[in-house]
Amino acid sequence: MKLDQAIQQTTFSSQNQEITLNFMYTYNRFKEGLKNFFKPYGITSQQFNVLRILRGNYPNPYSTSQVRTRMLDKMSDASRIVDRLVKKGLVSRTVTKADKRLVDVVITAAGLELLAKIDGPLEKAMERSFSQFSNAEKSDFVGLLEKIREN
Repeated sequence: MKLDQAIQQTTFSSQNQEITLNFMYTYNRFKEGLKNFFKPYGITSQQFNVLRILRGNYPNPYSTSQVRTRMLDKMSDASRIVDRLVKKGLVSRTVTKADKRLVDVVITAAGLELLAKIDGPLEKAMERSFSQFSNAEKSDFVGLLEKIREN
């Protein structure tokens, strides 16, 4: 659906405004889609991101602050997310021996199993999301997104 139809606005003050609103609208659609995707698995997209980060370092731990620096959403509260994952049995947390102020976090077997269940369906969902793009267009799109973040 075109943006002007979706938000019922036919004119924009500038092309920059149209790009910005289009970007925001698309981001929100993606965010809602991810929320719906992860719901049956009992986790949020932020929790998935933390599990993904921890799996990448498994079996070694990360401190909560290391997790925070690697998260996609820098505004998320990593400590709170880890607390919820601990309650679900998906990660374990221990106080760092070298520095009692730091907490080490490791993904559990249950967390690894959950990610293994998610991997295939998530890959298929991503394929559906970008099936209308050629590989060259996908590369161009990644380049444009990176260019936006340069500012």
